[in-house]
Amino acid sequence: MRYEGRLTQWNDERGFGFIEPVQGGDKVFVHISAFARSDRGPDGRPQLGDRVSFEVATDAQGRKQARHVVRPHAVARAGVTDARRAPRPERSRRPAEASSGLGSAVGWVVGVLLVAALGWQGYHWWQAYGPGRPREAATLAQPPAQRDTARPVEAASAFRCDGRTMCSQMTSCAEAKYFLRNCPGTKMDGNHDGVPCEQQWCTSPWAK
Repeated sequence: MRYEGRLTQWNDERGFGFIEPVQGGDKVFVHISAFARSDRGPDGRPQLGDRVSFEVATDAQGRKQARHVVRPHAVARAGVTDARRAPRPERSRRPAEASSGLGSAVGWVVGVLLVAALGWQGYHWWQAYGPGRPREAATLAQPPAQRDTARPVEAASAFRCDGRTMCSQMTSCAEAKYFLRNCPGTKMDGNHDGVPCEQQWCTSPWAK
């Protein structure tokens, strides 16, 4: 605990004196060694009447004496010096670090989502166009009109329009039907019911 007082007695030759506490009570013995060197008077010695701050200790004989004696103006000066010497606190980098960490996390999530989307599209492509599905893939790649007519063309590929128009020139019901549907100027459906050569080739509904 520190006390305030005034140096009321001082023997400069012998280097000791007494401090009278402002709180009252007995005077306290003080030796010059209790003063810090930087806190002594203009000539390096304490001065009579100086206002001082001190701590109280007990010597080997049980007598009270002052320790760590400083003058108030020295305390203030020391405080200013300490404040000047104190290192400036570094600016917190936590906001920047947090922002950087958040940006990295967002980038990672976006990358994962992008890879997942590409994988999903690749899976669907493989399902549609992968090995074992060449005909299906080709059919899906065709325009709608071409896709609808692909099978009839394949079925009728054995026949072609070559100028024949009469039932007597046909060799089967299938050939007669092909000519009736695809070739101009045919004379094979007299009753216009869509069935050609009913007497020669297409004699029944199941004839081919």
